[in-house]
Amino acid sequence: MLKKTMAISTLALAALGLAGCASHPTNRQIGTGVGAVAGGMVGSALFGTTLGTVGGAAAGALIGNEMGGNSRRR
Repeated sequence: MLKKTMAISTLALAALGLAGCASHPTNRQIGTGVGAVAGGMVGSALFGTTLGTVGGAAAGALIGNEMGGNSRRR
């Protein structure tokens, strides 16, 4: 349980740290960050291992990046 909490906390802090570096993040950057955090949480919940958390974060980041890049600007 402690490892899972630490992994999720680390991912969340990393996402916040990276988001704080950008002055005006693009939709693609926002999608990547949100996707990584959500994917890490889902991977951790489904698999319960570090590999599942990292794999979920990577998959979420890829999906979020693509979805953020496909959004239209009005």
